[in-house]
Amino acid sequence: MSGYMDIDDYISKQPLEIQLVLQIMRKTIHKAAPNAVEKISYQMPTFWEKENLVHFAVFKNHIGFYPGGEATGVFSKRLEGYQYSKGAIQFPLHREIDYDLIYDITSWRLMSLKP
Repeated sequence: MSGYMDIDDYISKQPLEIQLVLQIMRKTIHKAAPNAVEKISYQMPTFWEKENLVHFAVFKNHIGFYPGGEATGVFSKRLEGYQYSKGAIQFPLHREIDYDLIYDITSWRLMSLKP
């Protein structure tokens, strides 16, 4: 699927059981970065403030969360038990999503922006 118009369009094209999770994730990111602008970048929901802060995307068995390369190093202790690599975290769909972790990472990303 390509050519999403906006994040609402992206979410509406996901399975119903995933849509609520994505809406909560979206609200969590906005709570951490209330001035972030929503857009689609790389065909993923993206939150931008001076630069891309975070992206997320739905996959078959997980939601990918992309906060940039440094964040996974900073939050490595809290990411134990998750699959992650530099700049990418997988939140399995069969587990409860750690929205507090998403909030904290997004907040950290916002604080780490260069002036």
